Order: sequence, then structure tokens, then C-alpha cells
Amino acid sequence: MSFSIAGKTAIVTGAANGVGLAISRHFAEQGANVMCADIDEASLVAQYGEAAEAEEAKIAYFAGDLRQKLTIANLLSATIDAFDGVDILVNASRQVLMSDPLKPREDNVAQLLDQNLMTSLRLTQHVAKWMIKQSEKSESDEGVVGSIVNLSSIAARRCQPDLLAFSISSAAVDQMTRAMAVALAPNRIRVNAVAFGSVMSASLKDMLAENPDYREEITAKTPLGRVAPATEVAETVQYLVSEGSGFMTGQILTVDGGRTLVDPVHAPTH
Repeated sequence: MSFSIAGKTAIVTGAANGVGLAISRHFAEQGANVMCADIDEASLVAQYGEAAEAEEAKIAYFAGDLRQKLTIANLLSATIDAFDGVDILVNASRQVLMSDPLKPREDNVAQLLDQNLMTSLRLTQHVAKWMIKQSEKSESDEGVVGSIVNLSSIAARRCQPDLLAFSISSAAVDQMTRAMAVALAPNRIRVNAVAFGSVMSASLKDMLAENPDYREEITAKTPLGRVAPATEVAETVQYLVSEGSGFMTGQILTVDGGRTLVDPVHAPTH
């Protein structure tokens, strides 16, 4: 079974930095066409501007606030204009905010549910409808029509009061993944997720800049004894969108170096 994604077209959100950036670059290196989406236009230009301007470019970028429904429609239209379709969606856009569970104005639950859950759900619904329409034009009625991967966190299974909102939104993403997998299975669209921890995400990078001692604490609580580069998540995502995982849907793959096997509740879960 092949793990190739060459010639496929993918939309990757949160592509301006961190794990989303690693996924976009990895997909392009593997021969996929990639639409890189993020709200941070300056970072998109810095990361992809030269590649996007190349002749027969496999990379394009789209800047916009995906919390807005019109922006989601515009992203899909831009992808179709650039690459004539879409086969893969990776919902890598996510935000980490600290919470105060005892102060409703500072618990950040509504904000992170909107950013981390609802944005991914709306984009999934929109792209899935296009995938179904795209498949109806195909002569084949076999095989996978499309693949969707959501990025989650091991925080969904860890009780950390100062990450209340992030934990709730991550758990919601996991359940959304399962529900959409069942809903879209008759249309031959697979939906899976990667829950990660001990990975050099943008949020962890920011945290380590403020407190370098966190690295030692995280590695000490990780059985494999290191913080993984974001590329290791990218490779897992490639597996999930390739034919090699063709009979997998509704699964939450954990990439955390064993953190969830031994992790006490007080250790950072980024």
C-alpha cells in the first residue's frame, strides 16, 4: 500500500508557523499541491512567497480569518482556481490560551471553541460538500474520495485547570472527528485526527522562550526523552491522508513520545 500523496491537492490551515507550516512544507516536498491558509498574511508571504511565484508552483497561500463563513468559501474557491480541486484538508489552525476556571471572563472557553472547534467544523463541512460533488463527476465509484485530518492535543485527556479552554476544545475536536467520520463514511470521505504532545509547536516554542526550564520538565516526563520536531507530526498526517491508511476513519492517533502513558497532571502538555 502506498503512502504517496504526489499529485494530490491539500488545504492546510494554520500554515504560517509551527506544525501547520511543517505539514505544508512536507506535503509540497512529497509532490502534493498545497494551499497554505492562515490569518497572518505577512508570515505567509515570508514563508511561501518565493515558492508561490515560481512557474508551475505547487504552493499557493491564502490569508484570511477562517472564523468568518465567507472567508471559508473564498479559501475553497481560491484552491479550486489554483489547483482545480481538493483531495485533502488538514485543520491545523489552533490557538492555546491560558484559563482561569473560576473567572468566567477569563476562562477563554467560548473563544477557543470558536477558534479550535467551529472553524475546523465549518471548513470540514464546506470542503466535504465539494469533495462529494467532485466525486459525482468521476466515473469511478470505488476508493476514497477525500481525506480530512484534524489536529488535536493530548490535553483532551489531561486535566489541567490552567488549560481548561484548550482541553475542552481539544476534546471537542476529537469527538467532532469521530462524528464526521461516521457521517461522511457513506460518501467515501475519511476523517481522522492527530493528538500530539511533547512536540515543538508554535505555542510550545513561545512557552520555552519565556521559561526555558520547561524543556527539561517536558523531556523528563516523556518516555522517549525528547521534544519532537513538528516534522514528525507532518509525517503522521501524511500517513493518515495516504492510501496506506485507506481503511482507517474516526481514529485519534497519539504522537507524544509516550507522555500520556506516564504524565502527571501538572506537567505542560503542549
